[in-house]
This record gives sequence, C-alpha cells and structure tokens, in this order.
Amino acid sequence: MMGWERIDTAKGTSCRVWRHGQGSPLVYLHGSAGILEADGLLSALAREHTVYAPELPGFGESSGEELLEDMLDFTLHGWDVVNALGLDRPTLVGHSLGGMVAAEMACVCPERVEHLGLIAPAGLWMDEHPVADIFGVLPQSLPGLLFHDPAQGAAALTGGVDFSDDDALVSFFVENARRLGTAGKLLFPIPNRRLSKRIYRLAARTAVIWGESDRLIPPVYASRWGQLIPGAEVVLIPDAGHMVTLEAPAAVADAIEKLLVR
Repeated sequence: MMGWERIDTAKGTSCRVWRHGQGSPLVYLHGSAGILEADGLLSALAREHTVYAPELPGFGESSGEELLEDMLDFTLHGWDVVNALGLDRPTLVGHSLGGMVAAEMACVCPERVEHLGLIAPAGLWMDEHPVADIFGVLPQSLPGLLFHDPAQGAAALTGGVDFSDDDALVSFFVENARRLGTAGKLLFPIPNRRLSKRIYRLAARTAVIWGESDRLIPPVYASRWGQLIPGAEVVLIPDAGHMVTLEAPAAVADAIEKLLVR
C-alpha cells in the first residue's frame, strides 16, 4: 500500500500520514521543511519496512497546530499518532525538528522504542557552537545553509513552484509561514528545551546520522549526541549538508538498516 491516509488523534489533531512499503513498522518524523516530494529516504526505507510519515499539524493538510504549544505537547502528539495508527514498538526515525521530537518520545516512553534513528536532530545547545537561526535567514540564503549543493537545494525546497505565477508565489509563502510558525514553538529563539536533562532515560539502540557539510547544526553536535547516548552509533556522511535526507538518502537508509541488525 502506498499513499496518503488521514488519522485523528485523541488530542483532537487531524494528520495526513504517508504510508508505503511492507515489513516492520517505522515512523518517520519530518523536519521544518515538511515532507518533500524529492525526499528519496522514505522510499529507500520502505524497501524493508512499512513506513508511516505523519505530517505535523501546521504542515501540509494536517491541522490542530493550535493545540500544540510546547515540547511535551509535541512529544505526546507523537505517541497519539502512533496509537492512532495501532502500532506497537515501531522504529522511530526523525530528521532535524522531527529528530528532536523522536528523541523526546524515546525518553518519555523508553519501553516503547527499541530502535531510534536521529538524523541531524535539533534539541541540544553548545554556546561555543551555536546553531544557526533559521528564522533570521532570507529565503534565497536557505539552500546554501541547508545543502552541500545549494543548486540542488533550491530546486528541492521550492518543489517546482513557478515564482512568475503570483498566486503560486503567495501560496508558497503562506504555507512556508505556517510551517515556520509551528516549528518556531520548539526552535525559536534557540532549539533548547532541556532535552539533555532527559536523555539518561533513553534506552533504544540509536544511530546518530549527520551530513559532514551541515551549516545549520554543526557536525560537532553529532559527537555530543554520541556522548550523551550510551552505545550510540555516530555516522557522518560526506558531501551532504543538513538536508542529508535529500542529498544522500541511500547512505542514510543504510545507516538505519545497520542499526536494526546490530
């Protein structure tokens, strides 16, 4: 089965979920850009798993973002989605903002997560290595911040929008503002919600995956995550930036599959 389905959670949010593949369940939590058509990681993971990729409220056609105010709300929303899908102990994989939420979910309910894939997750802060402020960056500068190859990034982030079409341009910026409004609840002004105080509860086997050219969250954070999570496997991927899921999907999927057979 492949395609979109809609679920309603006990909290009252309504989410679209992209479902594809067959095999053990894997829940993928997207980053601040949402679920992009160019994201080959989901298809790569679906070769071995039934992948469920829910859109956060505030992204795409999902709704109920006004019900989610803080880190705990987003964490419990993640488990509400898992429950609504009827899943038991799925593998959790999250990218950037989604990695932050996935890590929190694994800390709050450690008994429900056996495998955890964190792809350039937000959530930690080191004063000597500040995370770039994505909310203060002009749109034309985002590809260079997020991608090893800015030209590829520009095409992926716009999704083929024709900016000469005024209606398409307005729609793009409205949707982008809505996405950033939701993401800002966790990432603005800095992406630090004291996750480091709860990581001791995390019991899942974990892979931490990072693009070596990440200019948004420096790769030094990969080492920090590895220090805080006992036994975590840290994988650095060359020629890839923060959007490593788009630039090197096969390498990311391979790192996650190796985690599952460790």
